[in-house]
Amino acid sequence: MGMSGASDRLRRRWPRVAAAAVLVLACAASLALNWPGQLSYDSVVQLHDGRTGHYNPWHPPVMAWMLGIADSILPGTGLFILFDSVLLFAGLLSLLWLARRVSWAAAIAAAICSALPQLVLYQGIVWKDVLFADAAVAGFVLLAHAAAQWPRNGLRWLLICSGVLFLALATLARQNGAIALVLGVAALVIIARKQGLRWRGALVCGIAAGTFAIGVVAIAGMALAARSTGVSGPAGQVKLLQLYDLIGEVKTDPALKLETLTRANPDLVQLMRSDGVRLYTPTRNDTLVGSPDLQNEFADTGPAAISSQWLEVLLHHPLDYLRVRARVFDRVFLTPGLRQCAPYYTGIAGPPQYLKELGLKRRFRPQDAALGNYAALFVSTPVYSHAAWAALALALLVFLVRRRGPADIAIASLLAAALIFVSSFFVISIACDYRYLLFLDLSAMTALFYCAATWREGQDSA
Repeated sequence: MGMSGASDRLRRRWPRVAAAAVLVLACAASLALNWPGQLSYDSVVQLHDGRTGHYNPWHPPVMAWMLGIADSILPGTGLFILFDSVLLFAGLLSLLWLARRVSWAAAIAAAICSALPQLVLYQGIVWKDVLFADAAVAGFVLLAHAAAQWPRNGLRWLLICSGVLFLALATLARQNGAIALVLGVAALVIIARKQGLRWRGALVCGIAAGTFAIGVVAIAGMALAARSTGVSGPAGQVKLLQLYDLIGEVKTDPALKLETLTRANPDLVQLMRSDGVRLYTPTRNDTLVGSPDLQNEFADTGPAAISSQWLEVLLHHPLDYLRVRARVFDRVFLTPGLRQCAPYYTGIAGPPQYLKELGLKRRFRPQDAALGNYAALFVSTPVYSHAAWAALALALLVFLVRRRGPADIAIASLLAAALIFVSSFFVISIACDYRYLLFLDLSAMTALFYCAATWREGQDSA
């Protein structure tokens, strides 16, 4: 009888061991294939900023700061992609301990997800979007563990603080990443209420965590801004977005009058109607640099004039604005021209001067080509469809909300944060790069793996 019981316990452990082994091997394989990292133009610029200690705020300064720290320990980006990869894979691995009995479905889900480009390749690309997505997923996973360990007061608060710190990092990595932080705090309030706290106590718990996170973001933001080079930043990005919208609106409605902007700079308006309309595409804003005259007039025009004209069109011609934004959002979410939206990247490329100063050379190894070819196999499949991942996220969200286990609340909030994050691109998108919505894909994968691991748990999950 005793031997039979021990044998049964051993059999119950095998699904957990198998799923864990798959994730560990997948992490090691991703690191080996990508080491010491895939660097696009932006990656090289941010590594250079990190090494020099002077940050261009057009990119998130926290990214350059982290690259600088990793580079000072081991030159290059190897330690940075190690951090990214371990952050995601360790988070997934930890989910196996949120279930008393793990299903074999977890090992199957781990094998499927680990074979996809979002894990095989993207974790080795030095992009802020990967850092943001991994940090946000880690934050919600830690909140799920806090829900599971709620009776253990010290451990609970350690997990909550760690989770909130990662959500703060996500906020620093992307401005609209604050959505994840807000949803994380909301999840904490709901978890606290489910664990028996009155609404007042649950709100105090959420306010304390939110205040801590806001303090971290504010202090870190000010410290990083002190090392900024003072060139383009969020204000410049808003100005560019508004110009992009206005040119799209003029192309949509050639009779649209831009009286406010005409008074400020008639030459800019003329160029918007000629070069701007000719070069405009809802796929990305980069094409507008094809007109140096347009760029020069844009640089010479104050942000207040462009902002006033943008707001005037929004208020008096809202349908023009919505049509333009709908077409742009279609490109970033549905990606009908996916190959124009950088679905994958391998190798090293960047400004020649920066490459020289960093001691790097343009690189495209056989293994980089193999990784690119592997990722290309999935381009015409649902694997590279944000809409497919959104549908899966919605289905899993419904399942978790109906099951309502304490840890389920955190994972459901992760999915809600990802879906709201995607929605924010209706307003802010200026390019269709696939990586921008990587958070949605990884959130759906994380929730799928969690549900596969805990499907036996029923109402008492986690």
